[in-house]
Amino acid sequence: MTEMDDTALLRYSRQIMLEQFDVAGQQRLLAGHALIVGAGGLGSPVALYLAAAGVGRLSIADDDVVELSNLQRQIAHDERDLGRGKAESAAVSARRLNASCQVDVIASRLAGEALQRAVTEADVVLDCTDGFASRHAINRACVATRTPLVSGAAIRFSGQLAVFDARDAASPCYACLYGEDGDDEALRCAENGVIAPLVGIIGTFQALEAIKLLAGVGESHRGLATFDGLSGEWRRFNVGRDPACPVCGPGPHGASATS
Repeated sequence: MTEMDDTALLRYSRQIMLEQFDVAGQQRLLAGHALIVGAGGLGSPVALYLAAAGVGRLSIADDDVVELSNLQRQIAHDERDLGRGKAESAAVSARRLNASCQVDVIASRLAGEALQRAVTEADVVLDCTDGFASRHAINRACVATRTPLVSGAAIRFSGQLAVFDARDAASPCYACLYGEDGDDEALRCAENGVIAPLVGIIGTFQALEAIKLLAGVGESHRGLATFDGLSGEWRRFNVGRDPACPVCGPGPHGASATS
């Protein structure tokens, strides 16, 4: 367990006083490592809240740069960061919040062996990307390494969140829900627009689920949660593992075929 001095005990006192959390939960959080893939609308609140809450190590991966149109919703960046890499900009913001948090910058698009290695090193992965190809690659890596995955999406006025945990025999994976032949255009804010606070709502939900997983408190969210920003309505859908899933199913390419 990570030892805390008086300064740390004071800093995290509002979490430590929670009966479910206590000192042990904070120590587990301080020893935890979260991989954040995407430092945009979702990744911004994720990075800031995980750093503030005391996650010991963050790895932030993004190969994009900050543009003016990002500033409407991507709160880890400001006008001084225009033209700067998003991963570096988000890392600077996270370090400003908590200098004791180790923040690693991955200023490239994670794929192949690099993605597999980054996922293997992490205790939890947060998918904050906006394309099906990236989402499926991250999902496959998480299934292969049995690393919990917290997935979020936000577009227009609609958001959704799901937690996929390959360590749980009943948990589906991302491919169970969406197959592997989805259309990227349906997810991209650049083509469809998004209301600014929506990414904050979903991103903070992702951060909460990651903190619970790292600290070992509560129960992970089950099923698929969707949020309609126009009506303010949350809905929850039970989703089971697809026995025919090509990623986590028992077939020749599924996870159970190699586990």
